[in-house]
Amino acid sequence: MAAADPPSPLALVVVDVQGGDQAGGDDSPGIPTMSDGGRRARLERIRGLVAHAREHAVPVVFIMEVHKPSLVDIGRELDGAEGPHCIEGDPTTELASGLDPRPEEFVIRKRRYSAFFATELDLVLRSYGTRTVLLVGGLTDVCIHYTAVDAHQHDYFVRVATDAVGGSSERAHDAALEAIHYLQRDALVTAADMAEAMATAPAATPV
Repeated sequence: MAAADPPSPLALVVVDVQGGDQAGGDDSPGIPTMSDGGRRARLERIRGLVAHAREHAVPVVFIMEVHKPSLVDIGRELDGAEGPHCIEGDPTTELASGLDPRPEEFVIRKRRYSAFFATELDLVLRSYGTRTVLLVGGLTDVCIHYTAVDAHQHDYFVRVATDAVGGSSERAHDAALEAIHYLQRDALVTAADMAEAMATAPAATPV
């Protein structure tokens, strides 16, 4: 990798890659997104990384943000730029088509931006013996950023595939990556770097 090789074992955490059959398009209900035209390409990279992780026995953990139609569980998420989003029962809340979690893989629902907040993610990662969390998905400046910060504060090494995450805007995307780099100087990699790391890392051994 261009950065220092990530300490093994690794786990690929796929954050909020949702939208069902509409994933990769221009519409993301309730959530502003980058207008760089790269969403479909990022989705294909993520699908490729999931397949690569499975091929090399790297655990894959899927994260979904989900809220009740009543919004009783949405907290302060409507106080900023976002409208109602990720509503339970809406087809666009489902994982992007083509990801298809396997029975042995964890799918974790969250109610806040960080995948660690009030979820079992830390328990799952420690069960795998994970030392480095590989992050892909979105939004770079929201759920990826906050998940990376919490991973750092839980003493995990972090790698973010900069070409497999997308932000609410290009400016916000770049600023979030800079903030993550501030925490861990080796955090920012490409999807190709991440795939190489998974191909050469020892397999995870549940503890």
